[in-house]
Amino acid sequence: MSRPAHPDDVEAICASLPETELGTSWGDVPTWKVPRGAKGRGFLLYRRPHSSAVDPVSGEMYDDLLVVVVPGPGEKAALVEDPDLPFFTIEHFRTTNAVLVQQSRLGEMTYEELREILTDAWACRAPTRLVKEFFADG
Repeated sequence: MSRPAHPDDVEAICASLPETELGTSWGDVPTWKVPRGAKGRGFLLYRRPHSSAVDPVSGEMYDDLLVVVVPGPGEKAALVEDPDLPFFTIEHFRTTNAVLVQQSRLGEMTYEELREILTDAWACRAPTRLVKEFFADG
């Protein structure tokens, strides 16, 4: 039986994927990268509160946003437009293949859905060899 996703799952899932590390990007923003080391490319980042992402109800800046890389515009639209998923985008990310989600809303999806989305994000940035090996083993 499936369970709701939880913010702690993000770190566990990212850490379980091959050759990942929690580093930084954009100065000091915590970012999960693949592969480890200087060539690492970010696939998930913990976005700092910013005036470009504001709760439409409260007017407050979101303080728990994740930015998750997606394979392309089609996948981005599918996630954002699915009424059963908590993903969204903002003008700042209009041309970027990434979606946003509040950590406080992760429970609106299952652990399995979150794992699949984060694995896809990892696969967008991982070296081709690593992706082929990972999916061959799975």
